[in-house]
Amino acid sequence: MHAFLAILGPVIILAVLLDAFETIVLPRRVQRAFRLTSWFYRHTWPPWMRISQRIPSPTLRESFLGYFGPLSLILLLAFWAMGLILGFAMLQYGAGEHVQLGNEPIGFGLLLYHSGETFFTLGYGDITPTSPLSRALAVMEAGLGFGFLGVVVGYLPVVYSSFSSREIEISMLDSRAGSPPTAAELLSRLGCCPDQTVLDGIFRGWERWCADLLANHISYPVLCFFRSQHSNQSWLGALTLMMDVTSLVVVGIDGIRAEQATLTFAMARHAAVDVAQLVSAQYNPHAPDRLSDDDLEQVQRILTGSGVRLQLDEDARQKLAELRSQYEPYVDALSRRLSITLPPWYRTDKKKDNWQGGPWDRAIQARGLGAKLAVKDEHF
Repeated sequence: MHAFLAILGPVIILAVLLDAFETIVLPRRVQRAFRLTSWFYRHTWPPWMRISQRIPSPTLRESFLGYFGPLSLILLLAFWAMGLILGFAMLQYGAGEHVQLGNEPIGFGLLLYHSGETFFTLGYGDITPTSPLSRALAVMEAGLGFGFLGVVVGYLPVVYSSFSSREIEISMLDSRAGSPPTAAELLSRLGCCPDQTVLDGIFRGWERWCADLLANHISYPVLCFFRSQHSNQSWLGALTLMMDVTSLVVVGIDGIRAEQATLTFAMARHAAVDVAQLVSAQYNPHAPDRLSDDDLEQVQRILTGSGVRLQLDEDARQKLAELRSQYEPYVDALSRRLSITLPPWYRTDKKKDNWQGGPWDRAIQARGLGAKLAVKDEHF
C-alpha cells in the first residue's frame, strides 16, 4: 500500500499541475483525451441545470443559473488545491517519516491534515517530518501552495476583466436592436441609414468582438457559463443576432453593400463552431426551425415598413437557407447545452427596451399626469 500511494501521489500532483498550467498559465486549448477541468464541468453543470429546470419563475431560474459561473470558478480552484493536498499526503505516507507531539501513531488521515496545513503554510508544528525526503516534500509543498495562491490572485481579475469587456458591446445592443435584440429591429433602426460607413462600422466592431469572444472563451472556458446582467441578453444571443443580421445583408438589401457583413459573418461563425466544441455541445438534427416561411415574410414586412428593402426571390431564399445551415445547428446546440434562449428574428411584442425602464417609472408617470391635470385646472 505504501509503494502504491508513493506512485499514485506524484501522478495526481502532475495531473493537477498540468491542468492548472494549461488553464491559467498557458490558456490555450490543448487537445487531450483527458483533462481535469473538462471532467469537472461535465459533472457539475448538468446537475445544476437540471435543478434550475425545477424553478418555475424564469427570472429566478436565470438568476440561479447565473451563480454557476463564478461559483464554479471558486470550486475549480478548490478542486485543484484538494488534488495537490491529497497527492502530497500520499507521497508523505508512502515515503516519509514523521513524529507527532505525544508520540501517537501517525496514519494517512493525520498526514492528510499535515499536507493541508503545509500547503496553506499554517505551520502549527504539531506533526514534524523527520527524514530528509519528508522534509524536502514539506518544503516543496509549502512553496507550491504559496505560488498557487499567488497565481489564483492574478487569475481572477483576468477572468472578470474579460467578462466585463464582453458585456460592454452586449449592453450597447439594447438601444440598437431592442431587448431582447432581434435582426429585424437592428436593421430597422440602423439599416436604412444613407451612410454605408455607419453600418460597416457597427459590423467591424462586432467582427472584433467575435474575435475577442473566441480568444477569451477558449483561453478561459468558464466564461461560457457567465451570464449577462439582464435576463433578456446573453453573449450567445448577441453572437446569433450578428449572424442573423449579416446573413440578411449578404443575401441582399437594396443600398447596403455586403463586404463587411461577409467578414463579420465569417468571424461570428468561427466563434460559434469553436465554442460549441469547447463545451461539448451536441448536434440535434430535429432542432426546431428558427425562421419559417411565414416568419421570413414578417421580417420582410417589418423591414419594408422601415424603408429597408430585403431581396426575397427564389435564389435569395436558397442562399439564406444555406447561410443559416452553417451556424444555426451550432448555436442551437450551445443554447441547449448552456440553457440560453436564442433571440427571435423579430419582436412579437411592444415591450420597452431595458434602457427605457426603471423602478420609479409608475411614480414618475403618475406625478407627470398629476402635473398636467393641475395645469388644466388652472386654465379653468
